[in-house]
Amino acid sequence: MRRVVLLVETSREFGRQLIMGIARYARLHGPWSFYKEPIGLKSSIPHLTRWRPDGIIMRDSMINKELLKLNIPTVLAIHSSDYPKNLPVIRTDSRAIAKMASGHLVQKGFTRFAYCGMDGYEWSDERKKHFAAFNSEAGFQTHEYAGPKGRKVKDWEEEQKRIGEWLKTVPKPVGLMTCNDDQAQHVLEVCKRTGFRVPEDVAVLGVDNDPMICEIGDPPISSIALNVESAGYEAARLLGELFRGRKMRGQQILVTPTHVVQRQSTDILAVSDPEVAAAMRYIRANAKNKMLVMDVVRQTRVSRRTLEQRFKKTVHKSVYDEIRQVRVEWISRLLMETDLPISQITSLFNFTDVEHISRYFRKEKGMGLREFRKLHQPK
Repeated sequence: MRRVVLLVETSREFGRQLIMGIARYARLHGPWSFYKEPIGLKSSIPHLTRWRPDGIIMRDSMINKELLKLNIPTVLAIHSSDYPKNLPVIRTDSRAIAKMASGHLVQKGFTRFAYCGMDGYEWSDERKKHFAAFNSEAGFQTHEYAGPKGRKVKDWEEEQKRIGEWLKTVPKPVGLMTCNDDQAQHVLEVCKRTGFRVPEDVAVLGVDNDPMICEIGDPPISSIALNVESAGYEAARLLGELFRGRKMRGQQILVTPTHVVQRQSTDILAVSDPEVAAAMRYIRANAKNKMLVMDVVRQTRVSRRTLEQRFKKTVHKSVYDEIRQVRVEWISRLLMETDLPISQITSLFNFTDVEHISRYFRKEKGMGLREFRKLHQPK
């Protein structure tokens, strides 16, 4: 029986999902014996050499000389780029996360954007950089919160005041991305203190989709879900290959975003043009029905040409593009969150056949229906 050490936090959804994926692999391909103490991660390290493990899956913050001297198969779940480059890693695709965040808030009609992260943390800075870049490509500026320099541990009362003063300088309404759900919940508390309404003044979007953090928010927090459980499964599979003699050569397992779980904190259309807003509401309410552009036009008081012009000016896309994007997001959720056969999903959306819906879906997502489901559902 292989002995595997897990030095991964369980206080956050990321760590819990990672362990669930590892456990699922072990049930199918084990048995494995796990070393996981319900205490701080660093407290476990002195006991490891006595336990004589066969492999380790751990956070990069746990790296020390004692662990490296064990010279056994190791997979790191990394926060930064400072780690031994021969070791396999699980890393999060910050660019893809930022792209999904920008797309979600742009689709809501926002033209003002902000980012509130944790300065000095590489993963947070990466998300900030990419979020600003995607907004810039769409023609929008991003206001970035700058925390105090050189201080990893901050006094929360002082930090609340700083974020509050910064938020007062940000034009409203604003679509605000945070680096994770914890920071999103902090921003919500600041908004209460300063009198800003969520989502009317500040629409807040987190990352990780931690149900406990998101639901404790007032209002509940919209968040980007990640395929962490699948990454945990792949990490365990790689560790199994390392047990069988595969060399450690810096292999990478990518954690990617799957979808935005929308809750009340971004449940708004920030569109000032009333005709565009009416059209977008109609599209969202009727996404499962067969819909033509003229069906949307009839819900407004303007001509097709005028609506198209105002759509382009307001949300930077055509009416047809909006119909396709909303329908594809509905289909994506059904593929990820249900086990409905693709043929049944086809009938729900009134497509004539699977090939038709697959071509439609591929134009938006760059992959077919089955490929998307395989990528984003736990294996």
